Amino acid sequence: MSRTLFIADLHLCTEEPAITAGFLHFLQGEARDCDALYILGDLFEAWIGDDDPNPLHGEIAAALQALPIPKFFIHGNRDFLLGKRFARESGMTLLPEEQVLSLYGHRVLIMHGDTLCTDDEGYLRFRAKVHQRWLQRLFLALPLRIRMRIAARMRADSKQANQHKSMSIMDVNQQAVIDTMTRQQVRILIHGHTHRPAVHELVVQGESAQRVVLGAWHENGSMIQVDADGVQLIEFPF
Repeated sequence: MSRTLFIADLHLCTEEPAITAGFLHFLQGEARDCDALYILGDLFEAWIGDDDPNPLHGEIAAALQALPIPKFFIHGNRDFLLGKRFARESGMTLLPEEQVLSLYGHRVLIMHGDTLCTDDEGYLRFRAKVHQRWLQRLFLALPLRIRMRIAARMRADSKQANQHKSMSIMDVNQQAVIDTMTRQQVRILIHGHTHRPAVHELVVQGESAQRVVLGAWHENGSMIQVDADGVQLIEFPF
């Protein structure tokens, strides 16, 4: 069966070995029976540079490289510094923030999803700052131990800030979704980021449309399958 798979928000780290094991099992099984695999960001909990010698990164790169299908990656808010070196080592192709695909007769927009959370103005200001090329180059030029400290502090600050935000602010803005789908001329949008897996029906320019949201990997895995019949959100055990 011809199909393409999408995943996001695994947040791989050494502190969650069960999720890593689940992902490796997925790469050795389910992912081998598809035309391509798209990872829509936050594959890792944090990324401070391709030169980080964390053994987990090498293990994941080798497993991805061994997967004999095309693999694509869109950066998330946790791993936006993942670069060309890791992409080469893992056999992945890096994609822009928004990518339109033609799949089995469907025109599909894929993205991480954080840019749709336009009600969270504080996060968007932070995002604009850390996505400045000069600041990224400066950060990556720092010694690894200093980058580790900065990243740990930023994660702690983010966790504390999110505790004081309403759930609605951290979700996507419906008008931002409609505007983005209109601009890209699509009726199917796939994204992650919010950790709220669901299939949302909406209307874009007078036509029926779908926004399909991937879940984060915790007790179970989450993937989206696109084939000739349409889009399916699937949860599965590790």
